[in-house]
Amino acid sequence: MHLLRTQPGGFVPDDSIADLGQTPAELVILCSGDSSLALLAEAARQLPDDYPSLRLANPMQVQNHASVDLYVDEVLRHAKVILISLHGGIGYWRYGVERLMELAARGVQVILVPGDDRPDPELSDLSTVPAAERDRLWQFLRQGGLQNALEMYRCMASRWLDRDYSWTEPQPLPRTAIYHPRLASAQLTDWQADWVAGQPVAALLFYRSHLQAANTGFIDEFCARLQAHGINPLPIAVASLKEPGCFTQVENWLDEAETELILNTTGFAQSSPEAPHLRPFRRNVPVIQAICAQDNEPAWQASEQGLGARDLAMHIALPELDGRIISRPISFKDLAWRSERSQSDVVCYRAQPDRMDFVAQLARRWIELARLPNAEKRVALILANYPTRDGRIGNGVGLDTPAAALNILRAMQAEGYPLAQLPDSGTELIQQLLGGVTNDLDSIDLRPCQQSMASEEYLAAFNELPQENRDAVNARWGAPDSDPMFRSGRMMIAGLRFGLTFVGIQPARGYQVDPSAVYHDPDLVPPHGYLAFYFWLRKAYGAHAVVHVGKHGNLEWLPGKGVGLSRTCWPDAVLGAMPNIYPFIVNDPGEGAQAKRRTQAVIIDHLMPPLTRAETYGPLRSLELLADEFYEAQLLDPRRARELQRDILELVRETHIDRELALGENLDSDADAAL
Repeated sequence: MHLLRTQPGGFVPDDSIADLGQTPAELVILCSGDSSLALLAEAARQLPDDYPSLRLANPMQVQNHASVDLYVDEVLRHAKVILISLHGGIGYWRYGVERLMELAARGVQVILVPGDDRPDPELSDLSTVPAAERDRLWQFLRQGGLQNALEMYRCMASRWLDRDYSWTEPQPLPRTAIYHPRLASAQLTDWQADWVAGQPVAALLFYRSHLQAANTGFIDEFCARLQAHGINPLPIAVASLKEPGCFTQVENWLDEAETELILNTTGFAQSSPEAPHLRPFRRNVPVIQAICAQDNEPAWQASEQGLGARDLAMHIALPELDGRIISRPISFKDLAWRSERSQSDVVCYRAQPDRMDFVAQLARRWIELARLPNAEKRVALILANYPTRDGRIGNGVGLDTPAAALNILRAMQAEGYPLAQLPDSGTELIQQLLGGVTNDLDSIDLRPCQQSMASEEYLAAFNELPQENRDAVNARWGAPDSDPMFRSGRMMIAGLRFGLTFVGIQPARGYQVDPSAVYHDPDLVPPHGYLAFYFWLRKAYGAHAVVHVGKHGNLEWLPGKGVGLSRTCWPDAVLGAMPNIYPFIVNDPGEGAQAKRRTQAVIIDHLMPPLTRAETYGPLRSLELLADEFYEAQLLDPRRARELQRDILELVRETHIDRELALGENLDSDADAAL
C-alpha cells in the first residue's frame, strides 16, 4: 500500500484509513450523490444474474490519500470500466482522480462526468472514451429514473464488457414535477381533490433527484404532518431553482394553487451577483428553509454544533442570502438497506418527526399571522436589558430602542392593531415600564405587577419540557418558589399591555450572578422566571408573533446546538415555533445570524446612526461640573469642598444614580468612599 502523502493545502478531514470492505469487480461506479447511488443499487436488483460484477461507492467515503490507495489496490485496479460522477470538480477528489489516471494509462476504461447538470471540461476531458459515449452516460445519470439506470447498465456492458444487451438512449424526465405519493404522474388537480376546503396551501419544494431515486419517504411523512397541522401540501420536485424553466413552472403552480407559504428543502441560494432577486418568488409569502441534513441523526443528537460544515453552507448560510426563514432539520441520512450485489450500503433520507412537527407549527403560525385581521393580532415587543439594571432597559446598539419601539407601536396603530393610549415619547414608555416590576432585584418586591402566571399554569408548561431540561433547571436554580420573580403563588411578568399589544422587558439569564459575564454563557440554563416570561407570552397571552427590538437580546444565546436545534436546545424549548421579528443593526450580520439560525428570526436591518461626541447632558452635566469643582476645592478650600460634597450627594439621590451605581447605604455611612 502507498504511504500517506500530503500536499500543501490538501484537505484530509480524517487521518484514519477508510476500508469499504469491497472485493474486485469488472464495473465500478463512483457517485458523490447518495440519491444516485440508491437509484443505481435499486436498478442493480433487476439486472440478470449473468450481468458483469459491479461495485458502487461514494468517493467522499475515501477522501484521504491512504484510503484512496487502499481502495485502488483492493478494488479499482482490478476493474475493466470505472465511471465516476463527481460533484464540485476535480478539486473535491484530486488525489483520487490522479490515481484513476494511472489506471487509465494501464488500459482501464475511465469515464469522468460532472455530478450535476453543468459541463466540466477539466474533468470530462480526462475520460478515455469518446466524448459522445461519455456524454451519453452523463445524461443517463442526470436524467435519472429507474429505466434510465437500467439502460445505462445495459449500455456499459454492451460497449465495454463484452455483453450483448440491447439498450436505448437516455430518456429525458421533466425538470420539475408535481409529486403525489399514490400516483406515478401527478397534476395539480390530483392534490386539489385531496385538500380540505378553506385550509391554506403550502408548497413543499424538494430536489428532483429524490424523486428519480424513489427516495421520497420523508417527503410523504412531511406532507402527512403538514396535513395534521391543517395545511394542504403541494410537493414539487425541481432540478434546480436556478434554472429559468424550472423556476417559471414553479411560479405558475404557486399562483394557480394560491399558495400561502413555501417550504423549501433545496440548498444554496437562488440569487447571485449575476442574477440578483429582490424577491426570489413572485408570490409575497414567507419562505421557510426546511433542512435535509447530510449527517445521520445520532451524530446530530450528540453534536454541540448541530450540523456540519456542508449543511451549514448549503442549507443555512447560502439560503439566508434569499431571505429564507431558517428552521430545523426535518430529515437525516440513514442506512436503508445493504446491496449485496454492489457490496454497498444504500443511504436514504429518514424523517425526523419531532422536527417536522416544529416546522409545520412554524409554517402554520406564519400563515395565521397573515390571515388574521390586524385588529385580532397579539404581538409582543421585547426590550433587551443588558446588563440587568433599570438604566439599561431597552438598550440596543446603534438604536434608540424606546423611541424605535414607540415608532413601531404607532405604525401598528395606523394599520389597525388595537392599541390603547400610547406614551408621548420613548422616555415616557420607559418611565411607565419602571412603574412595574423589572429585573432590578433590589426593588422587585416593592413594585406592582400588571400581569403574572399562576404557579399551577407555570408548572404545567414547565412539565411539558423534556426531562433533561427540567432536571437542569431544578439542579441549578431550585424550585420555582425560590425564584425572585415568584410572588404570592404567581410568577411575575415584567411589562405593560397597550390594548392587545404587549411591551415586555426581557428577563435576566440568572440572578446572584454577574449579568455581564453570563449574558452569552453557553452553559447557564435559564431560571424559572425566565421560562415563565416566555411561557406566559405563548400560552397565557397567546402571542401570534414576537418582536425583539434591537441588538441584542439573550434568547439566541441560551445553551444548545449552534445550528439545527433539537427540542432540548433552550432557544427551542423557550420560544417554540413562534414567528420572531428582529430589528437589528445592519453592520453586525454575525450576531444577527445567531438569532436567525437559533430562534428562526426574520432580521429587519436598520442603518447605523451618525456619530458625534456624546458629552454629558442634563443632570449628568451638572454632576460633572460639581465633581470637577469638588476635586479642586479639596486642595484649595476644604470648607467649600464639604458644601460641594453635600450638593453632589443630593444630586445623586435625586437622579437615582446611587441605585444605578449600587451605592446603597455607603452614601450615608461613608460619603468619602462613595464619592
